[in-house]
Amino acid sequence: MNTFTLISEITCPNCGHKKIESMPTNACQYFYECERCHQLLKPLAEDCCVFCSYGTVPCPPVQLNQTEGDKSCC
Repeated sequence: MNTFTLISEITCPNCGHKKIESMPTNACQYFYECERCHQLLKPLAEDCCVFCSYGTVPCPPVQLNQTEGDKSCC
């Protein structure tokens, strides 16, 4: 049985604000609005979601793939 980290700290690349957020387990989160500067974050080109781009922990689907030896996104 695999265990996943469902909490990640997102850092806004625009203002540096950090916030701990819960990650969805059933989908990738493509948009995230910074609560300080209201910048709308989108994933970087090589990532599937904002957690993979700006979080301390990648999203659950990526975590699952990494345990299976695959480093690709959802």
